[in-house]
Amino acid sequence: MLDLPKEVHSVPMRTGVFEMNSLRCWIWAVLPMVLLCRSTVSAGDRKPNVVLILADDLGWADTSLYGQTRFHETPNLDRLAKRGMTFTRAYSASPLCSPTRSAILTGLSPARTGITVPNGHVTEVVLEATTGNKAASNQKVIAPNAVTRLKTQYRTLAESLKDAGYVTGHFGKWHLGAEPYSPLQHGFDVDLPHHPGPGPAGSYVAPWKFRNFKERTPEEHIEDRMADEAVAWIEKYHDKSFFLNYWMFSVHAPFDAKKENIARHAGRVDSDDLQRCPTYAAMIQSMDDAIGTLLDGLDRLKITDNTIIVFSSDNGGNMYSDVDGVVPTSNRPLRGGKATVFEGGTRVPGVIVWPGITSPDSRSDVLIQSEDYYPTLLEGLGLPTGPEQSFDGISILPALRGEPVNRDAIFQYFPHNPPVPDWLSPSVSVHRGDWKLIRVFHGGENGAHRHLLFNLKEDIGEKQNLVSQHPELVAELDSRIEGFLKKTNAVVPVLNPAFDPSQYHPEREGQAGRKEQSNKRSESGTKPGASKEKENPALQGWKARNCRAEANEGIVTIEGLGREPFLGFAAGKLDNQATLKFRIRTSGGQGKVAWISGVNANPIDGLSPALFSTKPGEWAEIETTIPAVGDLSGILRLFVPAQDQPVELDWIELDSAGKTRRWDF
Repeated sequence: MLDLPKEVHSVPMRTGVFEMNSLRCWIWAVLPMVLLCRSTVSAGDRKPNVVLILADDLGWADTSLYGQTRFHETPNLDRLAKRGMTFTRAYSASPLCSPTRSAILTGLSPARTGITVPNGHVTEVVLEATTGNKAASNQKVIAPNAVTRLKTQYRTLAESLKDAGYVTGHFGKWHLGAEPYSPLQHGFDVDLPHHPGPGPAGSYVAPWKFRNFKERTPEEHIEDRMADEAVAWIEKYHDKSFFLNYWMFSVHAPFDAKKENIARHAGRVDSDDLQRCPTYAAMIQSMDDAIGTLLDGLDRLKITDNTIIVFSSDNGGNMYSDVDGVVPTSNRPLRGGKATVFEGGTRVPGVIVWPGITSPDSRSDVLIQSEDYYPTLLEGLGLPTGPEQSFDGISILPALRGEPVNRDAIFQYFPHNPPVPDWLSPSVSVHRGDWKLIRVFHGGENGAHRHLLFNLKEDIGEKQNLVSQHPELVAELDSRIEGFLKKTNAVVPVLNPAFDPSQYHPEREGQAGRKEQSNKRSESGTKPGASKEKENPALQGWKARNCRAEANEGIVTIEGLGREPFLGFAAGKLDNQATLKFRIRTSGGQGKVAWISGVNANPIDGLSPALFSTKPGEWAEIETTIPAVGDLSGILRLFVPAQDQPVELDWIELDSAGKTRRWDF
């Protein structure tokens, strides 16, 4: 029965024709409004949509949100910020991507899941972290062996929302494992482009190399396509509650962009500005354009007022790769960047728009991090946690209302040491209020931990270590770190029994590798490449590129410094039956052997590199045919699996034309 308003029920029931006809007319006039009112209430009862946008490698200083850049332009991100709350102290769970992605989906710290490096693309499936078994003799500790897949046993944010009736879609980067660990096995109805790799397949600008996802037009940009596909999906389900998980490929390597945008930003370069990479600025522009496409779609469908939007980045900006002779970006005034536990590696942009809760164009200095989004959404949407489910993050709903948050501290666990600028040995950090303490595992004397203490309010650049001035505070914060590690059952670094003090060079800590030093020189005005690198005679003619390689007691330890680290050797002429054999140990992944021939050292057309795979932690003897031709001299390149843990190489053998050359180092 239709429930009429009280005014209708109170109308006197008279017997006159006029009175009855008047009542009927009144009812028929009011009825459409009543039905519309009921329909409006029904739509209002529908739970808000959730849109989570995650940029890749976008630094805190890379956007116009915090007044730290003159070169990068993000008008659509500014537009988003005006609709909600910008967080000035938002942190990623890790200084690298996959650990942060796992934290967002599970609400759990990487210390608990064991996903501490971005190796979701490697072939080896590792579901439990284990204590490491070996490290180079110049390392004080052995890093743990990391997990390579997000286990389906975890209840993800997508699964919680799906159980609540949401339609769920994942668009863009994943990097937490291929099937059976893809988004489709973690609660998402849709996964596009269903790609497990660390970045866009081949290029941002078509032609792409995704397995089953092709461009619509020549030179189509992947972010334009992802945003269009996401909006089309929203249009299909806009009358239902939906969860759009848009994890952008931008602005991760490879570094390429629309030509017209690169040309535009090239005309804006200020040589005195440390942010002066036109390609990177163009990549940020495409990222921001995609955000604008999403906002336009929500506005056009008139569902903006019923949509929660979360924006963040998976880690800090990349300040060490080489893009046309300069680094992609600078995180100044923060210290360090991607792959470091300094502020430049983990402080990230953060914006949350929650209609009815956040005030437009508001700001907050509350400490938040990746693990908080899941519990916050559950509480704000009135959804239950799963059976026996708990979080390492907390609900920051009070902060969204402009209220204080009862939070003790936040932690970042990074038990690895990729040799990027401002790197540290395996570490863990804690933020509490304005204070930050970093524990370097067993980095002190006689196996003791070493510490760095900073007051970020007074020293945001982390230049002054205050450990000696505040020993009681160091002890207190370090006890919190210890409690965190025990609470999360973290697999921690252990002392290296093969450590040789004579091989230890503490002065190299935090110093960029040779390639990065070249980039640093370019920042100070010296032409990149002006100073020729000295080759290491211990490598016996092999040359390290995009990596640091040191030979010690017959083992070459290779630490990647950029994309595709490799050893190169001028091999002369090889026949088409030439083979390369070598003994190698890695933390898992795929490498390749390539042949570069000709005067200009360009790859021979049609000669694909020979690929090889390795299992984590095991010595493997690899033999592969070299894709070479015998009429030209050339260079042999052995690309090792690019990863955050060092690769060890025992020996190499080259067989060609019945002759064998061997390097035992």
